[in-house]
Amino acid sequence: TVLYLESTNNVAYTEEIFGPVLIVFKAGSLDDAIDMINNNPFGNGAAIFTASGAAARKFTTEVEAGQIGINTPIPVPLPMFSFTGNKKSIRGDINFYGKSGVHFYTQLKTVTSNWPYQPTDLGGVTMPTIGKN
Repeated sequence: TVLYLESTNNVAYTEEIFGPVLIVFKAGSLDDAIDMINNNPFGNGAAIFTASGAAARKFTTEVEAGQIGINTPIPVPLPMFSFTGNKKSIRGDINFYGKSGVHFYTQLKTVTSNWPYQPTDLGGVTMPTIGKN
């Protein structure tokens, strides 16, 4: 399910929802997008599609989410990494699995990136879609 939201006053932004759901916002700038993500009380995951390494680095550094996707639509890590939700997106003192005992007092951030070797003709990197040639 893809939800395009016009406002942060929508329940899909104010409550944490799970399932196969992608929430899409249009932001005026990268700083506006980062503020929109960080103003949310939850911090499960966020993704950005960009051809700019500088924008990707800024997003990775400043976004307060535990799972970051760079040019990948779903920033969920493989099972060998801990689930790294932040803020109200995690319950208890430790993560579900991984080396949580070592990281008891550490807030983790997982970054998943995809940088294609060939330039695209679409002006940047785009989200893959089912059935697209």
